[in-house]
Amino acid sequence: MPLKPRIALIHATRVAVEPIETATKELWPDADIITILEEGLSADRASGVATLDELNARIVRLARYAEKMNPDGILYTCSAFGSGIEEAAATSDIPILKPNEAMFEAAFFEGDDIAMIYTFAPACKGMEDEFVKEAAARKSSARIRSVYAEGALNALKAGDAETHDRLIAEAAKTVGKADAILLAHFSMARAASAVRAVTDVPVLTSPEAAIHKLQAALSGKSK
Repeated sequence: MPLKPRIALIHATRVAVEPIETATKELWPDADIITILEEGLSADRASGVATLDELNARIVRLARYAEKMNPDGILYTCSAFGSGIEEAAATSDIPILKPNEAMFEAAFFEGDDIAMIYTFAPACKGMEDEFVKEAAARKSSARIRSVYAEGALNALKAGDAETHDRLIAEAAKTVGKADAILLAHFSMARAASAVRAVTDVPVLTSPEAAIHKLQAALSGKSK
């Protein structure tokens, strides 16, 4: 791994910036972080003003833009654009990670009954599909069920983090018995403590898992 790895973080919403930057500072303090924010992606996905193919093309262009800064790896934090990120990764010479692939991998070690709480509705179907695809590739019998924490994301965007966390914790109470609870989006990581306070089910978040996977991907590599 480079002594001071340069990592490009690509965001589609500003509420994802703080959780991954905090996790990086704690887990990888030597990393040189580049932050790229393109909020139009999430807005256009939610409104339907752009097709998914058009949005995925923008995702790929962001990777090409980031590569000009000579990073050692790229991590997307936007969970609604998995197919675009896969295309970007397939055409790159450096590691490019989807936001949730590391968390999904960790979930398979917890068991087969996986619950996922989400706050951005357009991302849910794609994430479920990614989970099923990854489970099949691993010959895992794990299955995923999703719970919508309605209103949580709007609260966070309005600056009401306390309500955001409370609504996610309330959603977690409805999960019942499960082998793991996944907090679907990077922006939800801040609610992990609130969720753990209301359930004995293991709670997994994206930022920490993603950092560990990117560290492993760069292990032994140098520019």
